[in-house]
This record gives sequence, structure tokens and C-alpha cells, in this order.
Amino acid sequence: MSLPVRELERALSGPVLTCEADLAAYAFDGAHDRARPEAVVLAGGAEDVRRAVAWCAARKVPYVARGAGTNLAGGCVPVKGGVVISLARLNRILSIDTLARCAIVEPGVVNLHLQDAAAPLGLFYAPDPASFKVCTLGGNLGENAGGPRCFKYGTTTNHVRAVEAVMPDGTLERFSLEDPGPEVMSLLVGSEGTLGVITKAWLDLLVVPERVVTILAAFPSLDDAMACVAGIVAAGVSPRVLEAMDRMTVESIEAHIPAGYPKAEAVLLVEVEGSPSESERDLEAVREHCGRHGATGFRVARETPERDRLWEGRRSAYAALARLAPNVSVEDGVVPRDRLPEAARRLRELAREHKVEPALLFHAGDGNLHPNTIYDERDRTQTERVKAAGRDILRLCVELGGSISGEHGIGLEKRAAMAWLFEPEALALFRRVKESFDPLGLANPDKLIPLPGEAPPGPALARSPAPLSDAAVSLVERVREKARSGSPLFVIGTGSKVPGALRREQAEVLTTRPLASVRKLDRANFIVTAEAGITMAELKALLEPEGFFVPLPLVPGTLGGVLATRPWTGIRDCVLSMRILLSDGTVCTVGAPVVKSVAGYDLPRLLLGSWGTLAVVLEATLRLLPRRPDVPNDLPAPRRSAMGPWHRRLKRAFDPAGLLNRWAEGAGV
Repeated sequence: MSLPVRELERALSGPVLTCEADLAAYAFDGAHDRARPEAVVLAGGAEDVRRAVAWCAARKVPYVARGAGTNLAGGCVPVKGGVVISLARLNRILSIDTLARCAIVEPGVVNLHLQDAAAPLGLFYAPDPASFKVCTLGGNLGENAGGPRCFKYGTTTNHVRAVEAVMPDGTLERFSLEDPGPEVMSLLVGSEGTLGVITKAWLDLLVVPERVVTILAAFPSLDDAMACVAGIVAAGVSPRVLEAMDRMTVESIEAHIPAGYPKAEAVLLVEVEGSPSESERDLEAVREHCGRHGATGFRVARETPERDRLWEGRRSAYAALARLAPNVSVEDGVVPRDRLPEAARRLRELAREHKVEPALLFHAGDGNLHPNTIYDERDRTQTERVKAAGRDILRLCVELGGSISGEHGIGLEKRAAMAWLFEPEALALFRRVKESFDPLGLANPDKLIPLPGEAPPGPALARSPAPLSDAAVSLVERVREKARSGSPLFVIGTGSKVPGALRREQAEVLTTRPLASVRKLDRANFIVTAEAGITMAELKALLEPEGFFVPLPLVPGTLGGVLATRPWTGIRDCVLSMRILLSDGTVCTVGAPVVKSVAGYDLPRLLLGSWGTLAVVLEATLRLLPRRPDVPNDLPAPRRSAMGPWHRRLKRAFDPAGLLNRWAEGAGV
């Protein structure tokens, strides 16, 4: 295919690169694969991005948005050629509002540059990937990136208020948390550029804590360190950061940038923060757990230069390993935090089996594993061993109840492995969502979702989803009956948010209220799975006497009703996964029941505010807190509104026959 490059150049203000040397520079990222684009657009602003996307849409040319190219999963490799749209020149911090604690930025802003701009104002931006000195905020948004501070503050999506994006049809749209209806903004974050290209973002900034204390603890074995992490989490201690490194990682760092790490089989790097009393309380709790699990050293760094030195070492881990071989393979899997000791043991067994020696680095507080394996890609046999080990490590994470990505995304390299994590029904729903926004399949094609007929690597992974309750089975059967007859579906919880007149107009009301049980309370990981029909009062009454707190408002109605109507935007921060029922009777699980997962489209957050028009929530898995949260309980009535064009597209993806909760769709639908 030969592109009419001159025509593309005339449509833009920025240059278009076509020489072979330039194209080669945009053919790869931080992963294994390479593919040559046919042209590279150096966008000079959002209008250039819009024109480039519109030009590609008119000519059916695939395109890939790209920032700094630090992606570690092949996310910005142009596998179908076409056009790479570089966002590097969109690098302005447009404003920082200290009163609202909000920064408005373009996607090419380097993460560190926002940190540096916020610091003199007493503020900071929480997401801090290890590559924060070079990675861009657009890439962070596309991958829903994390970093060490994720343990306390969550991934990128937890800090986004609104985005401006060029959609696959070439229109420029703005999506906000304040918009009524499904959370389209949350769908775009973490979608890896497959649904739209973000050109501006409104990001939350936080107040710099009064005190931060960094702790370095040494252990005689990795198992002891992992057991300590599991104990800290299970006790409800909430450090700002909880990182782990094995001996190989520590030794490579000390040879590269001496940070003062001890000689030990494993170390934990922990940070606590808050007022003097809060930080001292958490420091002593961490000290107690380290002692209980056999720590051979415990060092406290209170002053900034010493703390910075320890962190400079931690953040240089990749560079330190890159000095030892031409290539470093970085895996990114998640396991429930109480299974970290088992994961570490089995990971080492897999490494021996494949004759590789990964250096182990963990965002341990999140259960996020980063085995980093050095190799030489020119040695085909060695490269295949490293890739095979990586696949088996991801498979192990799924077997242990985790996820195949905690912060790096899926991209090209983990695409097939998505079939280990999600049921075929969920993957089919992902495809329909992609097609609803990008019917021509041009936006970063062949990423994130397995291709039709593509089998996962290796043997099938036996999964046995927990059976539905009898009440849920009855509801599913009734919905299937209604779907077969093409009858409208009117599904509610208690009906506390449904106008009575509308309810009386329906021939039959299906209620989730009988679905009122707690399906699983994972005490060690502070996670609960509850059915949608349980009321908020019932859920809190069951959990709070045991010291578990749901960061959701105590309002009338059911859990499903609170999620579906989203009376408060903060609800999104505790939702991990959902088991949903589609209007044709299909049941599938979206999200993952771990505190950190960025695999696939964020459909659990998308469904917030959807008023039951897209799917019926059967169960929700929520993150719990060890202390009572400050959440608003006196809330205004949630808003409904007419569906916008992008909501209509999603409606067709979820409910093509238009059967579900028509009453809530608003005027003109």
C-alpha cells in the first residue's frame, strides 16, 4: 500500500516523516515486536491529530498514536503499517489550578515535568511509573499506568477528571466524570488508543503529605519478604509504597548506582506518610511485621537526600539490568497479595524449568510482579526461552486468581493471553465495544483483544467460575425468556430511584433484590464480592463489625442501584470487577478480583451511571478499607439524561435489540 503522503502533508501543520531511517525509529517500542509504518505524523496540536485521524478514516488507513515509545507490551507497534501519529510535540502544561488541585495537560507532557511543576505549589501527581523521567502522560492514560505509589493511590484512572479525545470518526470530543450516563471517560483511559486518541486531560493533584518516611528492610529469603508483605496488608496497614526486590536486582542496582542497599536475599522498600503521629504509627506497625518475619536489617530514612538516594536505586533497576545484556524482558502480572509467597516460589521453579534467571521486582503491596530477564535477541533459542517463561509466568498469575497486567497494558504481546483471563463472552463484548467506536478497525488495530480464532499460547487454562446463587439463576432464566420473545426488560433493585409512574407502565418488573448475599469476603486482601440486590445498609452491617469498610455512601437502595445510578463519582475508586447479565441472557465477568489490573476495557467503571441500560449487575467485587472512610452520605438525587451519540453506540454493543431499561434512556431515544 502506498500512501498519498503529499496529500497528508497538505492537511497538517506539522511535518510528515517518510524516509527509511525515520520510519525505523517508529517501528518498535520497549517490547519484542517490530513493524514499519508508512508515514509518521509529527502532530503540532490537537487539530493536527484530528485531521490526521479524519484523513485515515476517509481512506481506511490504520493509525497508531505514540508518545515516548516506552510501552513494554508492543502497544504502539504499527502492526498493520499505516500512519504513526506522534504526540510528543503536544507537550504543554496548560494550567495548574491550586484551589481545585487540577492540572490541564497535553498528552506529550513527560510525567516528571508535571511532578516538577506541581512540587513548588505543595502538590504532586500520584501515578509514578518507573519510567516517569521519560514516559508521557498520554501514554500513561492510554495504558492506565501505575507505579510504586499505586498501593495507596491507585493507577492513572483514579486521578483523571476529564479527557479530550479525537474519536475514530475524526471528531474531537470531551468526556468528563461529571457527565451523566455511562463513564465513557473511564472507558477511554486504559484502552491503549484503540477507541480514541487523547489530546488533553484534566488530572487530579494531591497535597504533599506533612511527613514521609522511607524504610529499607533486609530479609534472609524472598519467601520471608513476601510473607511480611502479606502480613502487612492483612493487618490493614496502608503504607504509601510497598516494594520488594530480590538479590539479583539489588546487586545489579548497586553495581550501577550505589544506593546503599544491603547485601541480602531480598529487601523491602516501604514508605509511610501523614501527620507525625500517623507516620509513626504506621512505621512501628511495619517494624513489628518485619521483625515478626525475620528481617535481618531495618533502616529508616527521614531526610529527603537519603530517601531520594534509595529511590534513585529502585527506579534505576531496568537500566541497571540493561547494562548486563542487550535486551531486558519485563513481565507484568498480578496475584492476590496473600498469594505472593506462593507466586514467588513457583516463579523461581518456572525460571529453572526454562533455564532463565529473572531478576525479581515487585510492587508487592498490589501483588504486582515484574520479573525482568536479561537476554540477547540475536540468540533465537535464548529469546524463545525467555518468551516461553514470560507466558508461563502470566499463566501462573491467572491460575492464582490474578491478572496478566497490573500497569503495562496488553498491547500486542499479551493479546492472545487475554483468553486465559476472560471468558469468550467477555471477549466478544470487548470486540463489540471496539466495533461500536471504531467500525473500520483503524485505531491501533490488532491490539488488546485476541483476533477471531486466535488461540491462547499453550494448553487451555481450566477455569471454573463460581456458580451463581439460586436467585441469580432464576433472574438469568427469566431474562432469557424475555429475550426470546423480544419483550422489553425492566430491571430494578428496590425501585427507590425509579419514578413510580414509569414503573406502573411496564408489564413486568424484574428485581435484583433477592440477590442479597455476600458471595466472598477475602479478609487477607480486603476485597468483598457481593450480589447486587443487597442494600448498602445490609452490606455495611455485615462488614463493619469485622473491621472492613466499604468506601460507598450509605444511601437508600441496593448496591446494584448505587453502582448503576452513580450518585457520587468517588464510587469508581473501589470497583474492581462485576459479573453482569446482558439483555440476551449472556452472563460474563468484566474486570478482575484483584486490587490492580489494567487488562482489557474498563467495563466495570463504564457501567457506573448507566442506569441499567447496558447490562444488569449481578455481583460486584469491591475494594475495602481498614478504617472508616470519609464518604458523603447526603447526596442529591442522581441524574438521568438523554443518551448522547457515543452512549448510543455503546447501547448497540451491549443491547443490540434495545430491550433493557428503555425508561432510563431519556428523551428522544
